[in-house]
Parts: sequence; C-alpha cells; structure tokens
Amino acid sequence: MRVYVIDNGGQWTHREWRVLKYMDVDAVIVPNTTSLEELQDADALVLSGGAPSIAYEKQKLGNQGLYLDHLDVPILGICVGAQLIAEHFGGKSSTAKYPEYGKTEIIVDEPDDLFQNIPQSFIAWESHNDEIKELGPYLVGLAHSKNCKYQAIKHRTKPIYGVQFHPEVQHTQYGEEIFKNFLNLIRR
Repeated sequence: MRVYVIDNGGQWTHREWRVLKYMDVDAVIVPNTTSLEELQDADALVLSGGAPSIAYEKQKLGNQGLYLDHLDVPILGICVGAQLIAEHFGGKSSTAKYPEYGKTEIIVDEPDDLFQNIPQSFIAWESHNDEIKELGPYLVGLAHSKNCKYQAIKHRTKPIYGVQFHPEVQHTQYGEEIFKNFLNLIRR
C-alpha cells in the first residue's frame, strides 16, 4: 500500500513517515504543492502537522483542498492538517484560547474507526497555537481535551479524519494503534 505524507513544513513530517515505514508501508513524503495527478496511485494520505498557522498562513497549505475534494482514499490530517480539514468542510479554526504543549489527556467521545480498541482516556502529545473552533455540517467530533473541544474529527460520509494531537511521537499513548486503525480503512 502506498501512503503519501503531505509535507506542511513542520518537524513532524519525517516522524509520520518513519512510523509508517516501521509498519511496512510504502510511505512517500511530497510537498503540499504536489499536483493531484501525481497522487493518483495513493492508497491514503496523511496531511502532516506543520509550521503554517491556519489563522494567518492558510495560503501556505498548498493543494490540499484539491486532495480532499478529488481523491477517494482515506485521509488523516494531523494538527494543522486537521485544522485545514475543518476549514475546508465549513468549520472554523483559529488561535487557541489555551495553546497546548506537551502531554494532554484525550477523552474519546465516539470511538469510531480511528479509536477502535483504545481506552476512552489516554495521554497524547500536543504542540499547537491554533485549533478547530467549530465544525461545519459535514464533520463530527470524536474526542476532546480539557482545553480543546475538538481533538479528533471525522467527515460524516468520507474516510477523512483529523487529530489535533500528534500520534506519531512516542509520548502519545496508542499512537501506533491509531495509525493501524487508519491503515485498516484502506483494506475495506
């Protein structure tokens, strides 16, 4: 299976790629300006966490809106990738009232596919100034934390998911299981 990791210019991209490689996935890092045509062999996409602020630098997120509209594959947005998904489907993302850094308790509200066989509460690693504030009509919330209402989201009808936290780092409990659950969507 081939998974493209869409690079949003952050320190997280290579870690996401490495986790997928450790899981024997054919993972390839590409810039977020990659054309839609170049991704036609994708089995899934990971929209990486990154440096751009959704509140002030949305234009730096490249062609990802096209990927969301035209690729019929599972997509997982991480941090700014999740914020972009929310914005793209009619929600709102902006500067967090309480930016989160380090360990945070995540509470799963809807286990859905992404959180199968994962406890309702676990510790995840955070690193964000911006966050999802509102969901549009196409998205539902899956998890929250004390300071962030939408720690995980999904599209109502498409296999598109977003997480505010970073499942690719060792500090996040069950991070590998979250990736495995995401990859299981490809096999359906």
